[in-house]
Amino acid sequence: MPDINKNIKNVGTGFASFLSPPGPEVIRFTVGQPDFDTPLPVVQSAKDSLDRGETTYTRTQGSEELCSAVSSHLRRYDISIPPEDIVASPGCKQAILYAMMATLDAGDEVLLLAPAWPSYDGMLKLLGAIPIHVPVNRDNYHPDFDALEKAITSKTKAILINSPNNPTGAVYKPWEVERLAKLAKDNDLWIIDDMIYATLVWEDYGYTSPSIFEDGKDRTITVGGLSKGWAMTGWRLGWIGGPSIVIDAVKKINASSATHVASFLMPAAVTALSLEKEIKVMANSFRERRDIIHKLLDELPGISVPKSEGAFYALCDITGTGMDDVEFATRALQEAQVQLIPGSLMQGGEGLVRISYATSMDNIEEGVKRLDAWLSNL
Repeated sequence: MPDINKNIKNVGTGFASFLSPPGPEVIRFTVGQPDFDTPLPVVQSAKDSLDRGETTYTRTQGSEELCSAVSSHLRRYDISIPPEDIVASPGCKQAILYAMMATLDAGDEVLLLAPAWPSYDGMLKLLGAIPIHVPVNRDNYHPDFDALEKAITSKTKAILINSPNNPTGAVYKPWEVERLAKLAKDNDLWIIDDMIYATLVWEDYGYTSPSIFEDGKDRTITVGGLSKGWAMTGWRLGWIGGPSIVIDAVKKINASSATHVASFLMPAAVTALSLEKEIKVMANSFRERRDIIHKLLDELPGISVPKSEGAFYALCDITGTGMDDVEFATRALQEAQVQLIPGSLMQGGEGLVRISYATSMDNIEEGVKRLDAWLSNL
């Protein structure tokens, strides 16, 4: 039998081993998925498109209406990308992969701010590129610029930014993003900016794109999608935009792989991007849950956690319990009936556990109550 792709053996399975649905008695703090239904206008728009028979091939890049809607949405963040330099993709994850495929060769190194969402590592290894995990500051999970500078070599080709961040909940300050852009300019790097959580920010300064700074303007590739802020995880709708030289390559990649996103979902995506009230309601709900869960987590023995600034994750340092993160998560499931993600599934996440507060307030209160009782009785 012929061999399979040799890169596959280097690719991990991310959080899979700790995402298996447990019994109904378990409180799940694991799934990064809004617990809201997709807004009804979006659902109705998809139904109307089906009724119109919009189920055939269409423009590979995505409809003109959708690309224009994405371009308009990005202008809310002062990101200036014309519709012709935007491609609709089957989810933000696919957009990230397209960005990597368009800019990287085998052996190129990419800086990741660690701990980083594990799919980044897997995608890079699939392409034969090399992820370089650079630890963030543990006190707030923001970039360690000295460490980033030291990690750059002659093979470094790009830096990948995710703010608001999964798994840390950090939102990088404007001056930090500007400094990251300067770092990229000084070392001639591409910037892949994953803005999937941009609508979910709990700090006054909000999400900041590196493309708004002069140093980042011509080297930032912006990727995003509708999964998190619009409660549309299963719809698999994302986008990628940036310099024409990159997007022209992405158009070729998309045409040779996905062709285009589902035709009848494009009008639904346009509708989603027009919504304001529904998106604000969801964001405000997660902000309230952030406040509650941190108040409760701060009372747990042996645990410290910087306050989440965005997304819907709290990354807890559990080293004060005397357990490593895998033992902690395993025992929390078995003994407290609470499911968590151990940080060591991500390089640089040792001694940490990720909690997703994208669940009901009742689950948040009950889950932390169980953890408190378990830890107090150890």
